[in-house]
Amino acid sequence: MTPQQDMPTLAPATPTESTQQATATPSQPITGAPTSSKSPGAPAPERKRSSRLADDKRFKIFCGSANKPLCEEVCSFLGVPMGQTRLQNFSDGEIHFQLLENVRGADVFVLQPTSAPVEKNLVELMIMIDALKRASAGRITVVMPYYGYARQDRKDRPRVAITSKLIADVLQTAGANRALLVDLHAAQIQGFFNIPVDHLFASPVLVGYFRDLNLPNLTVVSPDAGGVERARFFAQKLGVPLAIVDKRRTDINVTEVMNVIGDVRGRTCIILDDIVDTAGTLTKTVDALLENGAEEVYACASHAVLSGPAAERIAASRLKELVVTNTIPLRPDAAATGKVKVLSVAGLLGRAIESIHMETSVSTLFS
Repeated sequence: MTPQQDMPTLAPATPTESTQQATATPSQPITGAPTSSKSPGAPAPERKRSSRLADDKRFKIFCGSANKPLCEEVCSFLGVPMGQTRLQNFSDGEIHFQLLENVRGADVFVLQPTSAPVEKNLVELMIMIDALKRASAGRITVVMPYYGYARQDRKDRPRVAITSKLIADVLQTAGANRALLVDLHAAQIQGFFNIPVDHLFASPVLVGYFRDLNLPNLTVVSPDAGGVERARFFAQKLGVPLAIVDKRRTDINVTEVMNVIGDVRGRTCIILDDIVDTAGTLTKTVDALLENGAEEVYACASHAVLSGPAAERIAASRLKELVVTNTIPLRPDAAATGKVKVLSVAGLLGRAIESIHMETSVSTLFS
């Protein structure tokens, strides 16, 4: 058999799988970030960044297929090209990945959320990490705007897996040296990693949006007890009261709202959560708040999973608006509802990536 006959046959690359390179444009401010306290006529302060980054041949950003638009925004923000790769599939669906440029000794960032299809995107990420490791990359940082399998973070019933720990182990075994994550379902998941983890929060982007709306009589609402700390921080940034919804989870994706703790009568409420999946909890919380006298109800979340009947539920609900970020590409049926507003976290991720590469503090992003 000749070498050519022995080679596996690859399916043709689709447009989303072909080699891509981002266009370098000037850096932009974080979308939805709080506005400056200076007078309206004052020019916006220019973002300070070392000019060495765009010319640094040992700085590389690569992207999987899960969220290419976000990666292109991040590259545009930083003024750097996206790393060139070839991503294809064998006829049976197996993933074939190849780096098309030298990464030896480079500081490499791989952007890939593990959103739906979760298993495909996760395996794709592992294959990319392995290719980088075998190509002698100096350091590999996985940038996961959405960390899949995070909701199973403890044994809350007999004989179940702790998948958030499993995924952390898988990423480290594949060869990741560092992780950059956005709004984990539970902050303690950072402890499941034995490598450095930088945990970002989308709250600066979301707070800025609602601050600009200037809504009257605001109250921030946590949809469950587990999200109280997140909601309290959000409420403090807006300078408004906090309310809590007491709910009980009866099964996977099934909840029952029990009580509203706090006064919401005559208030404009903002429900804050990290993930909106099937929107069952969200729509029940909206109904509970309105039944307790709330005037209007908005909602915001970092990760718009919006699976199953989510779009239909949101469209039929009395929710005024759902504000999410682009950590996950918005599903077409959710966009068609007209009730979902998407804000970009590209600036937030770009600044964090730059800080990690330049060995400066990431925590200053939240000061």
